[in-house]
Amino acid sequence: MSQQSTPSAPTAARHRQSPLGLLLKYGVPAVITVGLCYLLVKGMDLREMWHTICTECDFRWIAGNIILVIGAQVARAARWRLQLRALGIKASLWVLSLSVFGTYAVNLVFPRLGEIWRTGFVAQRQKAPFTTVFGSMVADRLADTISVALIALLTLLVAFEPLADFVRTYPAAYSMIAAILTSPWFWLAIAAAAAAAITLLRICHGKKATMVKRFIRGLWDGFAAIFHMKGKLPWLLLTVLIWGGYFAQLYVAFFAFPFTREMLHSHGVAVVLVCFVLTSISMGVPSNGGIGPYQATMLFGLRVFAPAAALATDTAARMFTTGGAAFGSLLIASSTATMAVLGLLTFLLIALDKRRNSRR
Repeated sequence: MSQQSTPSAPTAARHRQSPLGLLLKYGVPAVITVGLCYLLVKGMDLREMWHTICTECDFRWIAGNIILVIGAQVARAARWRLQLRALGIKASLWVLSLSVFGTYAVNLVFPRLGEIWRTGFVAQRQKAPFTTVFGSMVADRLADTISVALIALLTLLVAFEPLADFVRTYPAAYSMIAAILTSPWFWLAIAAAAAAAITLLRICHGKKATMVKRFIRGLWDGFAAIFHMKGKLPWLLLTVLIWGGYFAQLYVAFFAFPFTREMLHSHGVAVVLVCFVLTSISMGVPSNGGIGPYQATMLFGLRVFAPAAALATDTAARMFTTGGAAFGSLLIASSTATMAVLGLLTFLLIALDKRRNSRR
């Protein structure tokens, strides 16, 4: 009797996924993207926004922005390479750079699936356990979360006065956020969810429970490697280089439009920091490549530093909003186009490499 191959855990789970699960995974991000874009452009003159981009933008700064983005992605691949080496997985910088480019391209179409693709690609190519590679990727993302939190704290120190003035002007937004974060029910729900998950893992037995525990163990092994790996200093330096590159690309972009350049001259690095933190956080919203949340948070950050004259009348406010939407839309569009092109090249190179290896 011939033996049938058993599908891997991720593959089997994907085949068993219900239509509701597929709808939540892919339909909700698409709805969020379309909905936020609609709310953003509602009431705007799109022709005026396009005219602003064509007549006022200095595209040399946008080109510099794109170069810095690509450099930051290569630095991300180099950092992940250190983590994988600590696990005994020796992947080249070229392969890991392709995996990072492919991740962002996949996320444009299927949000959050890019990380799974990246893990599977590297695990298959390097003959490594999927869960271990996935754990190192989780550690990579956790490092990004901590970096954003530290930059947010720095932003509060640098831009405290403008943010305080904005809160005094619009107290309703502050009151709503403060009510959620200070509510005991909010933190109680988080604690209850964590306790329930831990309890289920402890009391459950059987084949499925063992598989889950092995999966979590593999995640932990990949995650914990960051604490005992060699080259912690290069890892920290690459982390600074990654987020320094992300910040630099936004700083450079502020020189592309006259009104953003004027805001930079008036408020200094604080305006870039606020917009940078807000747009970085917006990438956590499930959407296709951040389209929608990015422009909304960018416009919000610009409004914090908007001069009083820019919002004094309906006409002035509409012109400022159009300019801010044009700025944010151009940045996310250029980034999306860059990642799409790099992703297509990545998949082409991967296909050619597989074909060459099959011939050998």
